[in-house]
Amino acid sequence: MKTQRAQGPKTLMGKRRTAAKNESSASYQKRRQEIAEAGVRVFDRLGFQGASISAVAAELGIDRASIYYYISSKEELFDEVIRTVIERNAEMAERIRRSDAPPRDKLHELIVALMKSYGDHYPLIYIYIRENLSHVSDKRSAWSTQMRALNHIVEDAIIAIIEEGEASGAFRAAGDPRVLAYGVLGVVGWTHRWFRPADSALSAEEIGRVYADMLIDGLTRPSTP
Repeated sequence: MKTQRAQGPKTLMGKRRTAAKNESSASYQKRRQEIAEAGVRVFDRLGFQGASISAVAAELGIDRASIYYYISSKEELFDEVIRTVIERNAEMAERIRRSDAPPRDKLHELIVALMKSYGDHYPLIYIYIRENLSHVSDKRSAWSTQMRALNHIVEDAIIAIIEEGEASGAFRAAGDPRVLAYGVLGVVGWTHRWFRPADSALSAEEIGRVYADMLIDGLTRPSTP
């Protein structure tokens, strides 16, 4: 009969990791942040499938065993570097959706805010977009479900704003609001193929304004006969 290796806090290392987290010492948090930043570079360079704890350790120039005191797996590290930004964007989208601003202003603000977030947290969200949830193992299904739920908050916010604009006459009925919302997200998301803050003549926020003006112009321009 096969015995299974204990995981997480049940192992000695897991107990030490949990205790260290609870202490929240400055040195522990500093090293954990350094590991997270190294993880971003490794995920950006190798992708989720190609990344490993060994690669992160090599990035920092430390022994792999040292990493496990702070992070249990590359899955945990991926979650560490991605989740906060995705949650903030979902909260931001919901806040804009619920505001009293006109639909045109809300959609403009949301598009600019999303693009600005991509730039402010570069390359985190681009890594997330490139990876696609299908690249994450089956063991991460609960995590994948949570991430999809956060994505749906952003999608639903855009859909609701477009529907509100159509109902008020601010936007013309240009098509299925969900399809239009996917178009908005596609335009912003496609920047992962070419946008590099260090090399760009325009900031992420400026690019967001260009896209917002273009997309809203398409929703407000009268249909051709």
